[in-house]
Amino acid sequence: MTTIAIVGGGLAGAKAAEALREQDFDGDVVIFGVENELPYERPPLSKEFMQGSKDLPEFTVHDTDWYLDQRVEFRPGTRIEKVDAAAKTVSLPDGTTLTYDKLLLATGSSSRVIDLPGADSSGVHYLRTIDDARAIRETLTEGSRLAIVGAGWIGMEVAASARERGVEVAIAEASKLPLLRALGPEVAQIFADLHREHGVDLRTEVKVAEITTENGVATGLRLADGDTIAADTVLIAAGAVPNLDVAESAGLDVDGGGVLVNAGLRSSDPDIYVVGDIANAEHPILERRVRVEHWANALNQPAVAVTNMLGGSAEYENLPYFFTDQYDLGMEYSGLADGYEKVVFRGDVPGREFVVFWLDGDNTVLAGMQVNIWDQLDGIKQLILGGDPVDPDALADSSVALADL
Repeated sequence: MTTIAIVGGGLAGAKAAEALREQDFDGDVVIFGVENELPYERPPLSKEFMQGSKDLPEFTVHDTDWYLDQRVEFRPGTRIEKVDAAAKTVSLPDGTTLTYDKLLLATGSSSRVIDLPGADSSGVHYLRTIDDARAIRETLTEGSRLAIVGAGWIGMEVAASARERGVEVAIAEASKLPLLRALGPEVAQIFADLHREHGVDLRTEVKVAEITTENGVATGLRLADGDTIAADTVLIAAGAVPNLDVAESAGLDVDGGGVLVNAGLRSSDPDIYVVGDIANAEHPILERRVRVEHWANALNQPAVAVTNMLGGSAEYENLPYFFTDQYDLGMEYSGLADGYEKVVFRGDVPGREFVVFWLDGDNTVLAGMQVNIWDQLDGIKQLILGGDPVDPDALADSSVALADL
């Protein structure tokens, strides 16, 4: 019987198994997951779970009965370290091997570990798994103090969740503004203002020299300028690193921080497909390679990969997408703003109900984001996909429908 193996027990792995059964694959499906939990979605870890408004069963992709009913063998707590692409085998921790006909890699990312004195002390955390989130959440009691190293998405979302729980929060960020690489200074400033308005001690353009400790327990941060931040808990939120070890063991072509795949998510080995954080994929619309570490790829790429694994012909055409919820600000973003030259706002920016667009030098829309407005995303996508120059003044005018631009 044909066997399809899936290395990666997160959302992407679960959605691949789901797609296999939905597309009438009747062979063996085996998922190897490093964690001891059933596959779950990660965005709630820094948001609803951290706030205490959701628990794991509410964002677990499928329950145990689903795997039994669908004849999907899920092996938790199984770290795969080697794939022999020539022999088409996966080496298991107990020394045995599993032979596959097709292989899907969905190994995701790990937290970026930074070399700081005191980083191995008790009370220092990273956030990537449910166990990480549980450990952090236990410390977030009202009146406690949290210091965060890094003002990316994880750092800012945890900061918002912690403030909702009455925790004192300080953030140390090396850049001039939080989320600067993702959003640019015009929009990043909005998030800086948002957090400061909610009482976060946001310190930018600072370097952390060490995590201070007492008797092996973290007590805060010491900055390079000598200033200190007292804390009961320290979160290092310095970004993520794609887990490429398995792909490299299989001899796959790797570049740009990910595994090189075509628009159908097939790797340099025709029997190995790659999805999620580690996929550096040719994008048929953007006409460039795209690797995005966001939930939407893990959710949507597996169905395309499965179609092609089963002999079909499909391409992953979705525009990059991500979202965040921080305090009373919810937003959705689509596109890629790399190399933008102009930012156009539309709506009530002070009231945080607006749409923002990133344009290139020819006034072509590269990306757009809706903030607390929930009916503009399709229009944003159409402007990006259309690829035609727009009138910035009309784009800024809320009375002009996006469809008319």
